[in-house]
Amino acid sequence: MSNNVKKYNELFGQIISLIEQARLRAFYKVNKELISLYYSVGEIVSDRVHRGEWGDKTVEALSEYIHFKYPELKGFNRRGLYRMKLFYETYSNTEFVSTLLSQMDKTRNYQDKEILNLLFQIQWTAHLHILSKTKTNEEKIYYLLSTIAEKWSVREVERQLNSASFERTLLSEKKVSTVLTQLPSQIFKDPYIFEFLNLPEIHSEKDLEKAIILNLQKFILEIGKGFAYMGNQYRIQVGNKDYYTDLLFYHRDLQCLVLFELKIEEFTPEALGKLNFYLEALDRDIKKPYEKASIGILLCKGKDSEVVEYAMARHTSPALIADYETKLIPKNILENKLQQLIELYNTKKIINE
Repeated sequence: MSNNVKKYNELFGQIISLIEQARLRAFYKVNKELISLYYSVGEIVSDRVHRGEWGDKTVEALSEYIHFKYPELKGFNRRGLYRMKLFYETYSNTEFVSTLLSQMDKTRNYQDKEILNLLFQIQWTAHLHILSKTKTNEEKIYYLLSTIAEKWSVREVERQLNSASFERTLLSEKKVSTVLTQLPSQIFKDPYIFEFLNLPEIHSEKDLEKAIILNLQKFILEIGKGFAYMGNQYRIQVGNKDYYTDLLFYHRDLQCLVLFELKIEEFTPEALGKLNFYLEALDRDIKKPYEKASIGILLCKGKDSEVVEYAMARHTSPALIADYETKLIPKNILENKLQQLIELYNTKKIINE
């Protein structure tokens, strides 16, 4: 069979596609009914508790009665019922809905049912991770919309939460070059977390590149949606010399080449100059006429923010200087770092005014 896989893919591809689409619709339908049930149960429990009609003992009695009626049914113990209550209260809250609408298509008048349809697209276990590991409405909305857009699995949702994807995305948005600020948000992060590479603390650039190639699917999940891999050690010719870039991608939504250059040491201005040289060569010789200017991302093992600020001050190419870490960073450290950056930004804004 293995020898015929390619032939069968071409011969039976249309039927396989129909089967996969039907399975996806079936999953969505089942998940929609489940999430709708939990939301409705949560609404009733919330209403009774807030009106003072039900207390802990009544909720406990409800869970026991459900178990008596449907012993095979999971998730309706006391803890599960309170989770459904929290689920309903969180996503029916006026402030949450208002914040969500402000981040969605402002030209449309969304109905409650349409907002509820967003929740239907995410598995219950993923919802529980988001509810338990986020604090603000903005953070919840980031993970809800990203889970849908990126089609994250439950495991990937948990990983993105544990690696503080929200904080890293906000940090990177405040530190990109002027050109990159014109692009849609949530495309880039800083730092990137590559704990799945299983690299030792001391490693070479070749080790880093090799590990990324071996874990390419996980690497693309970390860098985000829309990236198509074009190759490593991609050759570009300038004059009579050949140069080899590290990792070259194409971003379907941005419609441009995206070059990742890898550095195992701290950022230096010279590295930015080399990246700019590669971007110029890509734009002149590789980029198609209908594509936009190439973007460069310099992945460094650490950087001095002030050095980066000076280096980027007059830099006109689309470039991002980002850290990478081979181990998860404690979320509280990233939260503190983000808070410090916001305070610094606000202080500068007040001074300038």
